[in-house]
Amino acid sequence: MDTQIKPSIELLISNIRRLISVDAKKLEYIIAAQIAGGHVILADSHGVGKTSLARALAQSFNWRKEGAGVSKDASGGDVSRAKTGEALMEGFSRIQCTVDLLPQDILGYNRFLGHSEELIFNKGPVFAHFVLCDEINLLTPKTQGSFFQVMEEQSVTIEGKLYRLTDPFFIIATMNLKGVHLFPLPTPQLDRFMIRLSLGYPNEEDETGIINRHGRIDAWDSFKSVIGSDDLIRWKKMVDEVQMHPDVTAYLVNCVRQTRIHPDIETPASPRAGVRISRLARSLALCRGMDYVPVDIIKEIFIHAMAHRIITRDPSIPPEAPLQSILDSVPVEKKRERN
Repeated sequence: MDTQIKPSIELLISNIRRLISVDAKKLEYIIAAQIAGGHVILADSHGVGKTSLARALAQSFNWRKEGAGVSKDASGGDVSRAKTGEALMEGFSRIQCTVDLLPQDILGYNRFLGHSEELIFNKGPVFAHFVLCDEINLLTPKTQGSFFQVMEEQSVTIEGKLYRLTDPFFIIATMNLKGVHLFPLPTPQLDRFMIRLSLGYPNEEDETGIINRHGRIDAWDSFKSVIGSDDLIRWKKMVDEVQMHPDVTAYLVNCVRQTRIHPDIETPASPRAGVRISRLARSLALCRGMDYVPVDIIKEIFIHAMAHRIITRDPSIPPEAPLQSILDSVPVEKKRERN
């Protein structure tokens, strides 16, 4: 196990918290999801710093340069040849969602180069190592659906041509809980996010600090990257090296299966949920300098990683309630058969 991972994660967290008031543990969950190769959804009221947090995390990485000597089109943008399936990745990209945004505005589209018969691919903003999808539930269902393939397979298909996105690839989507013209994300799409978090309102001391820092136009001027993107790729490969004891796996499976028989749950968790939670648990253990997953990590992240995947029979019952009852009732130790 690389002993430098834990101090590097702590450096990353402290760098972001110098500028953004955010709970350190929630920030650690977001970073762990990024290392695990998952995606994060931040569901909250507007104006609590969701976009600023995503921007600070993205700018904390020094993204490697791609495409030296790439040709430019008339507008100065990178041109990727449709016949090769190549599409260069930006370091950071922000998609400001609106109700009139179309799938091609996100994924990209093919067009003819000038008056020639040469077809080129104009990549969309999704071709970035770090994508901020701001206010995703303002998108219509058709446009929301354009994210399915890229989130699951890290690729995009345009007119029958497959374009693969290179590592690392990470999406943070923000979602407003209240407002007009909102389109709820369907459960199958929510299921593709590794974890859903809510930042909440800051306390009085933190809110004072927010005003003092962000009331200035130079608030971001001294903010610098502290981690190389190559480290992120290396950490992602190390997640599989973190061990998960069969008893811990059995405990996770038992908790997931309990969602299918709980009387308050209408739509239970799929097997994908257990896969995503196990990988998030391995990544979080890695961030904390451990080479194994203790059962306490499963307990710690279970509700955050599961609540958006289930639907309760009574809408007035929050999904966290039956999930907590599952954690309270499922025994940690595996039952042993008597001789």
